[in-house]
Amino acid sequence: MNRRVVAVLLSGALLAAGTTGCGIPRFSEVRVDGPGPVGEAGSVNGRNREPPSRGASGSDSAAFVRNFLAAAAGEPNRAYERVVQFIAPEDRNRIQAKQGSDFAVNVVRLLDDPVTTVNPQGTTGEEATFSVRVTVQQVGLLRANGTLAPPVATEAQYQFDLRGAAPAGSGDEDAGYYVVDPPSTLLLSVEALREYYQPSTIYFWNSDQTRLVPDQRYLPLAVPRERRVTEAVGWLTDGPSEWLAPTVTRLPDGAQLINNATETDGRWEIDIAMSGEDGTKLDRLVTQLAWSLPDIDGPLELKVRNQTRRTIPSAAEHRRTHPVYQVRLDPQRFCVYEGAVRPLAFLGEVSGTDPVAPADNRNVVSAGLSRAGEQILAALVVTDDRRQRLAVGSGAAPVRVAARSAAPYTSIGRPVWLKTPDVRNAHGLVVADGELYRFDTHAQLTPVPLLVPGPVTAVAAALDGHRIALVVDGRLYVAAVSVDGDGVTVGPTRQVPTSLTALTAVDWAGESRLVLAGAQGQPAVFEVSVDGAGTEVALRTDLGAKVTHLATYPDNPVVPFTRSPVMYEANRVTWAGPPLTQVLREQVQGVGPADADARPGSPTAPFFLY
Repeated sequence: MNRRVVAVLLSGALLAAGTTGCGIPRFSEVRVDGPGPVGEAGSVNGRNREPPSRGASGSDSAAFVRNFLAAAAGEPNRAYERVVQFIAPEDRNRIQAKQGSDFAVNVVRLLDDPVTTVNPQGTTGEEATFSVRVTVQQVGLLRANGTLAPPVATEAQYQFDLRGAAPAGSGDEDAGYYVVDPPSTLLLSVEALREYYQPSTIYFWNSDQTRLVPDQRYLPLAVPRERRVTEAVGWLTDGPSEWLAPTVTRLPDGAQLINNATETDGRWEIDIAMSGEDGTKLDRLVTQLAWSLPDIDGPLELKVRNQTRRTIPSAAEHRRTHPVYQVRLDPQRFCVYEGAVRPLAFLGEVSGTDPVAPADNRNVVSAGLSRAGEQILAALVVTDDRRQRLAVGSGAAPVRVAARSAAPYTSIGRPVWLKTPDVRNAHGLVVADGELYRFDTHAQLTPVPLLVPGPVTAVAAALDGHRIALVVDGRLYVAAVSVDGDGVTVGPTRQVPTSLTALTAVDWAGESRLVLAGAQGQPAVFEVSVDGAGTEVALRTDLGAKVTHLATYPDNPVVPFTRSPVMYEANRVTWAGPPLTQVLREQVQGVGPADADARPGSPTAPFFLY
């Protein structure tokens, strides 16, 4: 066997040895949402801006395959050029080249290490070819505007061959390889997406222009620092991601960036062409820019056709005085204990008081509460002759129940309110008997049609009040939500790929992160990204029982947390963190000594009030 074959087999063996038995940690730190620091020329956080070239892997076939699956990373107009350098010259016409607005890259998650084997039919003398098989999960379609759209490809496996780049008999073992018979589309692994792109959040006003809604994008780290502001403003003028479009407002008609954004001594100037601008629109636009450009802390000048229309002396101060979310610093933990909503006491945290009036705080199974200004919105699931109803009320604490749902149900999940500053237009969502319903302060439940087959298990609402996550038939979905005088409208659902199966519960851990309960061999709780492309962080993998209730306080740029507070219930035992520890009866406020003749109950159905 020649030296090239030995090198390939050895590199594959080392790769396999390095991954055997690594496992998933039982508990990991939760990642902070938001873009990282902007690096200086040449690297970001010590990483190269550009993916490796074809020859960088030398004779290491495993490294070559990883680099091939990263070659499309970077600025879109050069992706095809980078990828074809990995392709054998005679096969380069097999790659479909799409440029401009049609540009797209298939993002895939590798489900196992690529398998590289010697291809006996291709071995002649000193030269050999090798077959590569890559098993994947389709994650999405990365477009030129930084959006990650739902996947179009359905392939679960890709196969291609490798051959040496050096002429047979040359003895140049470090010349690397070429891909023979390549996939017809550009591929990008999620590892490469995380390595060569910076997740960035831009914001669009909702349909009534009262709140900003986050929209996640991916910015290539190859983009020079001086152009990053220009790229983000271009995303705003191009419009929102497809799945958010039904619930947000585009920039004024004809809005278009004029030239590049410029910086002089820390002062940024942005010149936009648009029609129909007035004072209110300009005020909204400058706030939208301040939040969509978090790396700008100093002066920001907004021009319209080269005429200065708005100037803010400090973008950082503008964000502080125009918060994207109306939230408090002290989210409070609650649970249901022996049929009543009770506050939980945690060391170092502000504890709440009983939020529901004693006369109505009975026979409670689960609850969802939300602050709306100085008032509280309360939705309680209560038992009624072995059936369940939804009881709703609002006002200052302690809240009285004002209405109950007319029809009883066999099982009702934890209700959630869509965040709003005004109780007069408050709406919520709840799962009852496997169907999704919307409700209002009159406890009127109305079915919400979903174009997804299967029973609905759970629903969770983002902090902006216009995005929801759903568990349907054990799978994860997200959707945009519109709220108007007629109620709640849920847009088309988008499935989120994840390695967990048999999902049971979900909640929002941040603007672009979810906490998810399901199974990975055994019941587990993970933190995942809202589009399925981010790192999956294991919070707990040794539960032993499925999670029936799950709640988090979402990290956000107004009240950031290093690690998002989380609580869940499994087998009628409640856990809370960080770090995750069992919640004991003694932590329930307002509970007297246990009756010597009765078995004390356990805290269940945990939730946060914020």
